Amino acid sequence: MMIINIDSHSAYAYTGGKPFNAQLPTAVFIHGAQNDHSVWALQTRYFAHHGFSVLAVDLPGHGRSKGLPLVSVEEMADWLSALLQSAGVQRAVLIGHSMGSLIALETAQRAKALVAGVALVGNAYPMKVSPLLLEASEHREQAAIDMVNIWSHSSIAQKPSAPGPGFYVPSGSRRLMQHVAKKNTAKVFFTDFSACNTYANGEATAKALHCPTLFLLGRKDMMTPPKAAATLMSALPDSKRVIVEGSGHALMAEQPDQVLDVLFEFAKGSLK
Repeated sequence: MMIINIDSHSAYAYTGGKPFNAQLPTAVFIHGAQNDHSVWALQTRYFAHHGFSVLAVDLPGHGRSKGLPLVSVEEMADWLSALLQSAGVQRAVLIGHSMGSLIALETAQRAKALVAGVALVGNAYPMKVSPLLLEASEHREQAAIDMVNIWSHSSIAQKPSAPGPGFYVPSGSRRLMQHVAKKNTAKVFFTDFSACNTYANGEATAKALHCPTLFLLGRKDMMTPPKAAATLMSALPDSKRVIVEGSGHALMAEQPDQVLDVLFEFAKGSLK
């Protein structure tokens, strides 16, 4: 792991079980709303043991990173840019899920000199949040957690592949969100959703991006359906799109092996 001081608060990044080495290309993993670095458990360890350094961050107010949750995608991108600079990252592939995909996009614009590629997992733009879900996240957090978990998974009974027989994917996601809520009494979910809902710079930022870009989308995603990425894909005509069958919004948990394969191939190709 790595802990860096950013804006007078400690920032946590998981390094995949190996010491961070800034001389290696760095895979930077950015989680989504009310999550933390653990959503990338399989992918991060594989990258770290196959030629990459890894920084799987906990955003401020999430997981082990201190401070209040940041209120806009732009502020989160500023924070991540500062973390990459403090860590001495020289070349990076940014991999973001959901809200994290918007942060990856914005960070790539701020750190053009070191970003070799951007992978947008479970992306939509604009990433509008329904008024019902916004209200629930502010006043009825458990109800919001339940709604998101229903909408994020394509099945309540995934085949036993992640990580083994008897593992219940939706329950794991639900408990993680409850854990984030318990650790920080600030309205993390509401703050995250509000940041997604108000972010309006995506198309302009995408048009200014000049590195390889991947859209990795779940076929059965009800939170960010594949068609919802059309605006950004139009702004990035040379981007690659991969649709993951048998997956909803929680791609990394529902189809971990395929997600890993696609991300690793993309990351290696971005560095050529």
